[in-house]
Amino acid sequence: MALYLIGDVQGCDGALQKLLEKISFSPSRDTLYVLGDLVNRGPSSAAVLRRLKNYGAAARCLLGNHDLNLLAIAYGVRTPHRKDTLNCILEAPDRAGLLDWLRWQRMAISETIDSHTVLMVHAGVLPSWTASKTMSLAAEVETVLRSPDLGDFLREMFDDQPNSWIDTLQGTSRLRVIVNALTRLRFCDTQGRMEFKFKESADSAPPGYMPWFDVPGRETASVTMAFGHWSTLDWLGRSDVLALDTGCVWGGSLSAMRLAGQGVGAPLVQELIQVKCEMAQKPGESINLVAVRP
Repeated sequence: MALYLIGDVQGCDGALQKLLEKISFSPSRDTLYVLGDLVNRGPSSAAVLRRLKNYGAAARCLLGNHDLNLLAIAYGVRTPHRKDTLNCILEAPDRAGLLDWLRWQRMAISETIDSHTVLMVHAGVLPSWTASKTMSLAAEVETVLRSPDLGDFLREMFDDQPNSWIDTLQGTSRLRVIVNALTRLRFCDTQGRMEFKFKESADSAPPGYMPWFDVPGRETASVTMAFGHWSTLDWLGRSDVLALDTGCVWGGSLSAMRLAGQGVGAPLVQELIQVKCEMAQKPGESINLVAVRP
């Protein structure tokens, strides 16, 4: 049995198939954790959803900003962007089944391997959120996604404000901050105020801001954080922060991280496996490494 974390697929089903072949994935034996942005910009978004849906409990998926964008378009509350490649889903005969499956995916996932907690989100968490609080807040959004109120929620979801968390937030404002942190966050300041305009590498932070995972005193510093979303970040080479969006749809690689325990109290073993995306029109290649958490 193996546990694999996979970065942003974004409709690149060919690359996903190559990656699954490289890791010899078996749905009867292994579990995939796909870190959001399953769809959009790539050529085969419907095929990606069908593949993951057919894996049943062997594929556990997060929702990213592109996945929520798909739901908003499908519910008629958002206009497609000219670069969106979602018609293969919106016009599919199994559209209803694919969208319903998507609604039941997660906003955050926490797994324990031996004594190690691995917290998975699409983008990031705010500095004041513990791992347990992150899971609780994610569940609030998941409840709405699965409810008859989904259309109303999607209509109000897309806004940058409020840009920070207060425990007393209620209603749409509360849900919007949760969604923005979990699916859009890259930079914030030491007070947890989010900045959404800058999308470049970690060293390009605007004055007063820093990557969310570098904020001093971050409450999730004691757990292993795994996320996607930030393609310009590339591979960090850190054992406590697993950044797995390596730009597949932009001509980069699709990445999987195999995590394995070595017994309670022993460090996690991490193995990074990559294939070049077909969007790059280059033959597949892989990188393997072992990294341990101190």
